Amino acid sequence: MGLRILVDGDACPVKEEVYRVAQRTRVPVTVVANSGLRIPDDPLISRVIVEAGPDVADDHIAAEADHDAIVVTADIPLADRCLKAGAVVIAPNGKPFTPASIGSAMATRALMEQLRSTGAQMGGPLPFSRQDRSRFLQALDTAIVRLRRR
Repeated sequence: MGLRILVDGDACPVKEEVYRVAQRTRVPVTVVANSGLRIPDDPLISRVIVEAGPDVADDHIAAEADHDAIVVTADIPLADRCLKAGAVVIAPNGKPFTPASIGSAMATRALMEQLRSTGAQMGGPLPFSRQDRSRFLQALDTAIVRLRRR
């Protein structure tokens, strides 16, 4: 299929950044969501709207992920599935998910889920910052360069 970017679109705060990188690097992007999202009028950028339901968008993205795909998601189980398919996976804050880090991320997620189920009051994620956007752009550019060099 060739180098491409798959975006878990429903809650992704860096879609505009992905679009700009795609236009600059000429890498196609598919945004997958269960609601109608506006995308730029550009033949490189497409969207897939899936039915509402748990993991429907994730299932679509995981099925498309392979060694030529860069997946943008904050969803840790989806990141794990995509890594197993050979994709490069980047969180919107620029943190790459890797085979070496995904086990720890899955364990932390499970622990936090368990704590929440006991009624523990947990703080939410840190607010999304300009530094997060900058790290994301750098990680996306690095991934594109690395995959093109293969």
